[in-house]
Amino acid sequence: MKPQKIKRPEKLKCKRILVTGAAGYIGSILTRQLLNKHYFVRGFDLLMFGGESLLGIYNHPNFDFIMGDIRKGRDITEALVDIDAVIHLAAIVGDPACAKQPILAEETNWTASRMLYDLCLSSKGIKRFIFASTCSNYGKMVSNKYVDENSPLKPISLYAELKVKFEEYLLNNDKREDFIPTSLRFATVYGMSPRMRFDLTVNEFVRELTFNHELEVYGEQFWRPYCHVEDLARACVSVLESDSYAVRNNVFNVGATNENYQKKMIVDEISKVVENPKIKYVHRDEDPRDYRVDFSKIKNELGFTITRRVSQGIKEIYLVLKKSIISDPYSEKYRNI
Repeated sequence: MKPQKIKRPEKLKCKRILVTGAAGYIGSILTRQLLNKHYFVRGFDLLMFGGESLLGIYNHPNFDFIMGDIRKGRDITEALVDIDAVIHLAAIVGDPACAKQPILAEETNWTASRMLYDLCLSSKGIKRFIFASTCSNYGKMVSNKYVDENSPLKPISLYAELKVKFEEYLLNNDKREDFIPTSLRFATVYGMSPRMRFDLTVNEFVRELTFNHELEVYGEQFWRPYCHVEDLARACVSVLESDSYAVRNNVFNVGATNENYQKKMIVDEISKVVENPKIKYVHRDEDPRDYRVDFSKIKNELGFTITRRVSQGIKEIYLVLKKSIISDPYSEKYRNI
């Protein structure tokens, strides 16, 4: 399918967007948001977890899809034809998935990402490159202070190490005045998506307690920030539409400062929705991931704020499960490993 020639509002500096990982948990949401704002979107995905998430938009006149492997230069070169901006989501996502397939993670999250970036940089037509990084880059807090974009990065997993490695490459290899790279450090994601996942903390906890299973919670005292999948996708759009001076060679944490939670706090919120939850706390004194994040920068500099809180996400997942909208939430297709 050839890219279609479509008129766009003149105010949009980037009109034709490539979304890598378009069929994924965040990508399938982001693609819809961009289409709703009248962008032309080319989705690129290997479809490791199937392509059902794209069925509702596949025939959209402004959508084009290429099934390809980001590790193959030929596939990427085809995907970049007539593109103005790239939002790079494709990756082996999460600590467990990277630990299970370290070679694939290295090839995808570092080698292929670097190749994609280099090809974008050498293409005069591509103006922006937005990278989905992670707050896991901060590792473990050394005190109770909040970390921000200026805090030291202390990755403690292969997943975070590769994110940090590419983020540094992205921000330090800019050789074109009109090329604008930006890195977004996402909070831990949750919420409903066309490519649903139940291997994420909030989603998994709600599922277990909704079906009256005993939930074992390890390290209930450790902190993490959380952000709804719709808002993470919105942040990508916000950066895409921001003035270049505000986002060029810049890094933003994505989330809200008041959405940092301990695991026990997440369980307490679910307990307001689910009756008689069965919970077993397994105390741990050590957890490699323990951090509270400050998200003031993206709010103050870009005007970005979230639209949903964890309590709202819990209710939406609970209702979907209670109404059997997802017939088998324990299916392996809802996991990344």
